[in-house]
Amino acid sequence: MGSNPIRSTITVDCIDLVGAVFFMTRPVQGIIPPCGGHRPVGNRGRPGRLYPVDTALAIYFFRLIRIHKKFTIFCFLKKGFRIFIQNILIATVFCCCIFYWQLNTRGFFHPYGQQGVHMTIREELELREQEILSPWASLSKETRGRLKEEEPCDIRPAFQRDRDRILHSKSFRRLKDKTQVFLAPTGDHYRTRLTHTLEVSQNARTIAKALRLNEDLVEAISLGHDLGHTPFGHCGERALNRICPLGFEHNEQSLRIVDILERNGKGLNLCWEVRDGIFNHQMSGSPSTLEGQIVRFSDKIAYLHHDMDDAMRAGLLTEEEIPREISDVAGKTIGERLDFFIHDMIRNSQDKDVISMSEPAAKALQDMRTFMFRQVYSNPVAKAEESRAEQLVEVLYDYFFTHEDRLPDFYLHMIVDETSKMRAVCDYISAMSDHFAIAKYEELFVPKAWSVL
Repeated sequence: MGSNPIRSTITVDCIDLVGAVFFMTRPVQGIIPPCGGHRPVGNRGRPGRLYPVDTALAIYFFRLIRIHKKFTIFCFLKKGFRIFIQNILIATVFCCCIFYWQLNTRGFFHPYGQQGVHMTIREELELREQEILSPWASLSKETRGRLKEEEPCDIRPAFQRDRDRILHSKSFRRLKDKTQVFLAPTGDHYRTRLTHTLEVSQNARTIAKALRLNEDLVEAISLGHDLGHTPFGHCGERALNRICPLGFEHNEQSLRIVDILERNGKGLNLCWEVRDGIFNHQMSGSPSTLEGQIVRFSDKIAYLHHDMDDAMRAGLLTEEEIPREISDVAGKTIGERLDFFIHDMIRNSQDKDVISMSEPAAKALQDMRTFMFRQVYSNPVAKAEESRAEQLVEVLYDYFFTHEDRLPDFYLHMIVDETSKMRAVCDYISAMSDHFAIAKYEELFVPKAWSVL
């Protein structure tokens, strides 16, 4: 019996060790160490993904065990073995209850932090991003902010909120009647600027999800990247760029729409990362985030594949005409090639701070672009109406520049000098859909039949 206290203390010392290891390794989500502790810094200065050590909790644990050991020895020496067993059980239960209360108070059993501290759904989603996404991902919580400060949503993280704002904008809805390649197509299955945007978004989200990057940011950039496109596609853009002394680029106009023109001049007030991705979505751009880089590649992949599909539907191409240097590397069908480029980009970008493709894939994509420009984008059949469309855009610009009083009030109020008048006319014309531009031209310049009887 004389060795029982020693065995008891040895047993309790083992519990000390197990408890220390337990508290130093358990994944505690959302708890910041109250005194000391360790939370390593990860890539790009972000708090690391390792778990914090709650130093105060460990000290509290050791103090309870020390009291427990002293009480154990005291009961055995003073009260005898029977009383010792009863009291040690009572003391153990008592210490466990106190310690459980401390754990619960400190949020140890709460998945997202200290119990009693209300966390919004947005905050829980932000914590989930921090735990799940790649160290290279752009976290909603770490956005560089908006042009104008505003209260965060209690449900949606910042990039999801931006995605929703773009989706509900008038500029986004107008994309359904803007040309992709074939001007004002009458067939049900030809792409428009809207379906192109949706395909870019889908490709980009697939890549982002595989790389554990921010899908909300990727989708927001994708949905907003072509908001500034003119009627009649790139030929309308060329016409405005040629006739307006200020020049015209659709990526700059997309940014102008989300910053200024939408919501009756208030703009959408998007996050910096979304605006950066929209402005830099062309291959000549240089996005600051990996999500923006994904959209930049996805835009090119999407338009080459769906424009090829539309060209085949129009009878301008056949699968047999695709060069061997493309089909041997990327695949024999449109679906196979699309799958190849997306898989290649994922494989070559995993665990890297840049989005890239392998050399064979990059060459095949460039060969595909060269082939499409030669066979489709410069094809006289597909482009037969482009010169007329460009002329229409130029005539509308000249008319509204000399008759600014015919502009809608929203654009008219923007005019304070010649420069602002040029920009206001460009804003108005670039916002038109194909059908609206044709209707406006007919209203202004096509004689109408006399209808009075």
